[in-house]
Amino acid sequence: MSSWTNGSSNLSYTSFVLLGFPGLKESRALLVLPFLSIYLVIVSANALVIHTVVAQRSLHQPMYLLIALLLAVNICAATTVVPAMLLSFSSQFSRISLARCLVQMFCIYFLIVFDCNILLVMALDRYVAICYPLRYPEIVTGQLLAGLVGAAAARSTCIVAPVVALASRDRFCRSDVIHHFACEHMALMKLSCGDISLNKTVGLTVRIFNRVLDMLLLGASYSRIIHAAFRISSGRARSKALNTCGSHLLVIFTVYTSTMSSSIVYRVARTASQDVHNLLSAFYLLLPCLLNPIIYGARTKEIRQHLSTAFQRTQHQVSSEKLQPLPSHRELPA
Repeated sequence: MSSWTNGSSNLSYTSFVLLGFPGLKESRALLVLPFLSIYLVIVSANALVIHTVVAQRSLHQPMYLLIALLLAVNICAATTVVPAMLLSFSSQFSRISLARCLVQMFCIYFLIVFDCNILLVMALDRYVAICYPLRYPEIVTGQLLAGLVGAAAARSTCIVAPVVALASRDRFCRSDVIHHFACEHMALMKLSCGDISLNKTVGLTVRIFNRVLDMLLLGASYSRIIHAAFRISSGRARSKALNTCGSHLLVIFTVYTSTMSSSIVYRVARTASQDVHNLLSAFYLLLPCLLNPIIYGARTKEIRQHLSTAFQRTQHQVSSEKLQPLPSHRELPA
């Protein structure tokens, strides 16, 4: 049964049904296996790189620790989205309270923005490492790194909190069915029976301002970094600096392209089916989580070497166990 609040004749739903990919109807259950497989790959790939960074003392440096933090955020983002998505494919477990819906909305957007803010911190770290290499150890200390990460988390909260706070003030009386696999902001706002122009304006303004500012800061940082890298006299050091920047730029391109393309298509293709919007949301939420560990694991030389060594060691152990001779009948205990 749907839950209502009734105060001064103002009716509002307090719980909702998440209905992901509604156009597929009963066939939605077929999506469980592919999305569960994607989730397991995301968790495994990200956890593998994180474990490598944590286990190897030589990787306990700011750049690698920030990579591990970024991948941990990827796991959190996927965990916030995919289990709820899988439950939305079942009519028995798809109901969610308004409070839980708002918490999920905050977590999704917080992790997305926090992910982008970590990329800013990584850009600052590379800027100091390449432009001021001799002073890098005394500038980028553990205390500074912790402060930057804390500032990134605070900035993410300040960006997301107003959007979620405005959503919590609305009344939702149009329906108790959210045609989405998660509590996405506009999917919930479609159920509001009041004026949501302020919600749209604040949400769009915050997103545009945040994206433009981020792109300006990233562009300024990496233009200086690349310019400084080309001035390095050592060809090996120059190649290493450019390769590292290339990995970061590829991740930045993946994150910002997926989020911006989803926002643009959402506003341009208003006549598209709800299933298309669901697919775009899944694309921008999960694609970076899937690609980031592959990019850093394959392109970062130090991480790649440790992963390769670990795989070779595991393969050698398996081969050794297979080659161990079976005990003869004389060696068997009586």
